[in-house]
Amino acid sequence: MSPQTLTLTIDPDAADAPFEQVRTQIADLARGGGLPVGYKLPTVRGLAEELGLAANTVAKAYRALESDGVIETRGRNGSFIAAAGEAADKEAAAAAETYARRAERLGLDRAAALAAVQDALTATYGPQA
Repeated sequence: MSPQTLTLTIDPDAADAPFEQVRTQIADLARGGGLPVGYKLPTVRGLAEELGLAANTVAKAYRALESDGVIETRGRNGSFIAAAGEAADKEAAAAAETYARRAERLGLDRAAALAAVQDALTATYGPQA
């Protein structure tokens, strides 16, 4: 795939909802370099038509991508791939700080708080290899 081409595939039989398939594929392409920073994404309606999805489905994926810092929406100018790494790092650090403060308030010691994080990471990413 050339860096300037957005090719997505929606599997109607997949366990993931179509909006999640759109979100995951765009995020993976952005983070893997398949879509460069500044790449202009198709309009919500345009991508929805191309994929045979409802516009609300694509809009939901775009909102999630924007929330994750993968894309940025510039009003009527459209949606673009953002410099996601920095935004993701900042958001992860803020979430970790919020978690640490909450765990302390709950009375967890450092080992228990870390064990809870390890369990959540294993549940999300799978066991470490």
